[in-house]
Amino acid sequence: MKKILSVILGLGLSCSAIANEVSFEEYVDALKQQALEQGISQDTVNQAFEGVTYRPRAVSSDRNQPEKKLTLDEYIPRAVPDWKVKQARDLYNKHYTELKRIGDEYGVQPQYIVALWGVESNFGALTGGYSVIDALSTLAYEGRREAFFRKEALAALTILDEGHITAEAMKGSWAGAMGQPQFMPSSFLAYAADGNGDGKKDIWNTKADVFASAANYLSQSGWDDTYTWGRQVQVPESVDISMQGREAEKGKYLQEWSKLGITRYDGRPLPKLDNDIQAWLIMPDDHHGRTYLVYNNYNVLMKWNRSYYFALAVSHLADRIKY
Repeated sequence: MKKILSVILGLGLSCSAIANEVSFEEYVDALKQQALEQGISQDTVNQAFEGVTYRPRAVSSDRNQPEKKLTLDEYIPRAVPDWKVKQARDLYNKHYTELKRIGDEYGVQPQYIVALWGVESNFGALTGGYSVIDALSTLAYEGRREAFFRKEALAALTILDEGHITAEAMKGSWAGAMGQPQFMPSSFLAYAADGNGDGKKDIWNTKADVFASAANYLSQSGWDDTYTWGRQVQVPESVDISMQGREAEKGKYLQEWSKLGITRYDGRPLPKLDNDIQAWLIMPDDHHGRTYLVYNNYNVLMKWNRSYYFALAVSHLADRIKY
């Protein structure tokens, strides 16, 4: 057991050697021991790992991420089709009272809460059918990202120990992303919120908790509901493309970008704000593709998911909910 624990703690064998050195059952036994040593109750550990199963499909999904890269012109219509826009507007109107209450509490415009909900899980319809404990235990044992998935497995056990969900009901994606906002367990512990005051943070079934958790994530990450996310722009050939990027030093105020000849996509001047705002020029494909000026709210969306395409899908859906 000591040798196996040393593997889990990253002190003994290399991560890639784990599956060759110990069985899945031995690895899980050591993971249970570590959980107990970190204060997780015996009852929680017993319930969480009852019937735990190695899931080869989770491993194959992790190893075989799609390689084909779509352009934004191809991706945005697929990610934000008209039917999703209609559904988003209908749900925005249906839940507006609750969304407005939560949005006001956290300082986040309700359309962004709905847009995240739609892009992450198709408004709760696609949340994944894996046991989170199965998925995380499998991926930790597989070893490619052992430390990351071990940490997430221990976080999932903490969630169970706090009583927010049962082990049987804790379902998620092959990677362990959970519930309607698709939070990893560590994100749940950091940002999940009780939106209806019942003492639980149920991101699987309780919409108020889903909305509050998404809003809390954005709020804690620096969201400012005074502003939008950014806009698509036209950039003259005279602008040096090395100016694009989200590094802090590349931010310029809108009027600075305007003086360089950048306009809104329809050719109108950039907005003149009473309090000018910093923006970053991004070209997620290349300088021949779509170009945007983005504000810090966009940078916050990138904290949620480090994909330019994800953040743009959420931003476009939010815009279409409102306009």
